Amino acid sequence: MAKDEWARLWQHERLPGIDLLRARYVRHTFPRHSHEGYVFGTITGGIEEVGLPGGVVHAGPGTVVMINPEVPHTARAGVPEGWVYSILYPSSQVVAEIAAETTPIRGTPGFAETDVADRQAAHLIREFHRAAEQGNALAADSVLRIVVARMLRRYGSALPTRETRTAGALNAERARALLEERMDDPPTLHALASELGTSPFALLRAFRDSYGMPPHTWLTDARVRRARQLLDGGAAPAEAAVSVGFTDQPHLTRHFARIVGVPPGAYQRGRGLGAAR
Repeated sequence: MAKDEWARLWQHERLPGIDLLRARYVRHTFPRHSHEGYVFGTITGGIEEVGLPGGVVHAGPGTVVMINPEVPHTARAGVPEGWVYSILYPSSQVVAEIAAETTPIRGTPGFAETDVADRQAAHLIREFHRAAEQGNALAADSVLRIVVARMLRRYGSALPTRETRTAGALNAERARALLEERMDDPPTLHALASELGTSPFALLRAFRDSYGMPPHTWLTDARVRRARQLLDGGAAPAEAAVSVGFTDQPHLTRHFARIVGVPPGAYQRGRGLGAAR
C-alpha cells in the first residue's frame, strides 16, 4: 500500500456478521469482484468511481453507495487525491432479519438504486464506526439497525426472482460448481467446455451473462473468498494460499490485497487473530 494510503478492515467480536472498513485509497484499484453480503458505504473525502453492470457511479461526500449481494463491481479513485470512506458489510442474514422486523418486504431485500444523496444515512454509518471503535457495542448495534432499516424503508424492495434458466445459464452454473470443486487445479476453458458439452466461446458468454465476469476472474475472487474463510479459522496465509490454488503466499497477498483492500496479515489482526504466521 502506498505511503499516502491507509486502511483498516475489522470485525467487532460482539457484532457478528458485520465487517467494517475505513480507508483512504489513491492509487489502489479494486478489480471486478462481488460480495456474499451487502455493501453500505459513505464517502467522507474525494470521489470514488464504482463500476457496476449498469454503468459507472461517481460517489462523493454525503453519498451512500449500496450494493446487493453477488453484484460484480470495480472501484477506483475518481480524482487525483483519491477517496476516503467508511463501509459496513452486513451479512445477508443480518439484513434479512432487519427487513423482516421493520419492513413489509417479502423475499430477498435489495436496492434498485446504487447511490443516493442521504446525509443522515451517511452520518449514521460514520456513527456506527465511531461507536464500534470506542468499544460501545450496544450503541453500534442500535445505530446499525437504525441505518439499515432506514435504507430498506426508503430505497429497498424485494429482489426479482430468477426467470426460467436457459441451457447457457445451466452450463454456467455447472461450470461454477466445477471450478469451486477444483479450485486448486482448475481445468482450461476448453476442457471445461468439453466436459459440459458446449463450446469455449458459448461457455464464456454464458458465464459472463450469469456472473458478470469471465471464469478466470470469478475464480480469483472465489479463491480469495475461500482464503478469507481459512484465515478466519486461524490458518497461516501460506497454508491458505496453497489450499485455494495460489502458487505461494505472495501470489495470495497480491490478489487478496487488491480485492479485500488489506493484506492477509492485517485482515487476521482485524479479527483479533494476532499476527499472521
